This record gives sequence, structure tokens and C-alpha cells, in this order.
Amino acid sequence: MPGTTRYLAEGPRTGIRSITREDGAEFTARVRESKALHQPWLFPPGAPAAYASYAGRLIDDPTKAGFLVCEKDGGGIAGFININNIVEGGFLCGALGYGAFAHAAGRGLMSEGLDLVVRYAFDTLGLHRLEINVQPDNAASIALARRRGFRLEGFSPNFLFIDGAWRDHERWALTADMVRT
Repeated sequence: MPGTTRYLAEGPRTGIRSITREDGAEFTARVRESKALHQPWLFPPGAPAAYASYAGRLIDDPTKAGFLVCEKDGGGIAGFININNIVEGGFLCGALGYGAFAHAAGRGLMSEGLDLVVRYAFDTLGLHRLEINVQPDNAASIALARRRGFRLEGFSPNFLFIDGAWRDHERWALTADMVRT
């Protein structure tokens, strides 16, 4: 159809779109290529069955929204950003999780993609607040949160169970008001 786009939002180099079940082959290949980049912080699904379960939760659960950050030049998947634990009512909040794939790391694609997801979350989904919980030693993830304007709000000991243990996390947040001013 003329005038339509495959993306929910676009920047100069990236577009974001919803994750689909059909993305499994490319997604899992990128995960396997990126294992050294992700671990010990992140363990995205690298096998077809694990991806099917992961994508199904993001697609079917109304408290989640899964996005792929894609390079506009070629459409390849550069990374992923999920909004988890979406709460409506008086809270209007979601928790972000994200990861770049190795071929795209350090190129600014995830910064642009995160800006697009933030704008989509506030403008289209109507959220008021987004949170990012990051392990204190994950310098790259903290740098991305800081670059995108998230503020450090606190520290949560033993916050999430990752790689066999309860891990401490820093809590970062951004509100719609912070973006609009």
C-alpha cells in the first residue's frame, strides 16, 4: 500500500517494529553471534523453542510489548527492546529491557531505537513512566540509559534472579514530563 511503512516509528537510521513469531531464525542467529556481548548480563533465547516461548509471551501478554530495532538500510535486526510489567491505571508504567546484537553494537543504533521506543511508549501507549533496572557493573547499559536521559533513582539489592543468583540492580527512570520539557 503506498505511503505505509513497516515500522511503528522511524529515525534516520533505524525503525522499530513489533516482534513476530516469524523473526525467530534471524533473532536466534544474532543471539548466538552476540553471546560474548550479552553475558553475564543478559540471556536472550538462542534456540527456536526458547524463541517461540519468548515471542509468544511478548505477543500474547497485554502487560508486555516487544520491539525489534531494525536498520533501515537492509532491515536487519540490530537489537531488541521490551517493555515488561506494563501497569495501567494510576501508575502508567513499564520496565524496559534491551540488548544490542554484536554486529550493531557501538554504532548508535540502539540509542536511536531506544528514543523511538520511549516516544512510542509515551505517545502511543500512553505510559507516564519507564524504568530500567541494570546491574551496577553493566557499563554499556548504564551509559545507554544515561545518554537517553534516564535518571538514577536508587539501588535494589538482590533484585532479579539472573544466571543462577539474585543480582543487585540500579534503578533508572524517565517520565513523559522529562521528555517533553
